[in-house]
Amino acid sequence: MKNKILTAVSTIMLFVPWTILPLRTFDWALESPVAEIMIACYAAFMIFSGVFTIISYVKAKAQNNLMKVCLIVNSLYAVAGIVFLGMMINTHFM
Repeated sequence: MKNKILTAVSTIMLFVPWTILPLRTFDWALESPVAEIMIACYAAFMIFSGVFTIISYVKAKAQNNLMKVCLIVNSLYAVAGIVFLGMMINTHFM
């Protein structure tokens, strides 16, 4: 039962980063302070989803086919989140 819950949470985390696309249609989402905060929050969530999926896969032994897909995609999300945060920090201090 625990493995099914961990797999379901990891699967839901696959789709959350894509919710930023509809938000970008609003003018307020493209303005300076809000845009940086939104991107930072999404990047932090992407890093969290990658770490959560890796821990679920390795420690909790939730190793089924769907979890393998979640592991690959959420790990890529985590790397992208680290890159996004690094770019934000780099441009903020330049």
